[in-house]
Amino acid sequence: MPQSKTDPRVQRTRKLIMDSFIELSGKKEFKDITVKDITTEAMINRATFYYHFEDIYDLLEKVLSEVLMINLDVEIFEENELNEETIVSMFISITNFQKSLSNRCYRGYEDTIARIIREQLEVILYRMLLKRNAKEEDESLKITAVMLSWGIYGVSLEWRRKGLEVPEEEFIKSAVPYILSGIHFNSKD
Repeated sequence: MPQSKTDPRVQRTRKLIMDSFIELSGKKEFKDITVKDITTEAMINRATFYYHFEDIYDLLEKVLSEVLMINLDVEIFEENELNEETIVSMFISITNFQKSLSNRCYRGYEDTIARIIREQLEVILYRMLLKRNAKEEDESLKITAVMLSWGIYGVSLEWRRKGLEVPEEEFIKSAVPYILSGIHFNSKD
């Protein structure tokens, strides 16, 4: 009888595979890591690897998503209001996640990492916006969540590009009032 994906033994094996991958990514570039490397490191067979993951790219996505979710501490964000404190905390979580990634893992997979960050942020922000606006699902809230997720991610890239000279909190705080109140343009007419 096949084991369920929630079986503690299955979960332990899955974590072992993910931990082995993280260990290897500190030593090799992602493109050089093979399923054989992972199975050797985890002391499992290939069939066990493929029971848990479709391929090495699936493993990369799942590892990145899980590490990001741990950094974001989703439940805490979803319990809070969307305000300056939560935006700053999200930004710091994203920058910490990006700093924690090995350069070996980051190189060549920026698009995958960016997509995972934006998708996770979008879900969290949408739930927070729904809670704040007490509406049924609303397309404008979905668009707002997309815009905020891309914005927070974009600012984290800008922070990295500038060489991390300014502390994350200080870097994002100057923009938060505009994000929360909106930008009003005055017409000269």
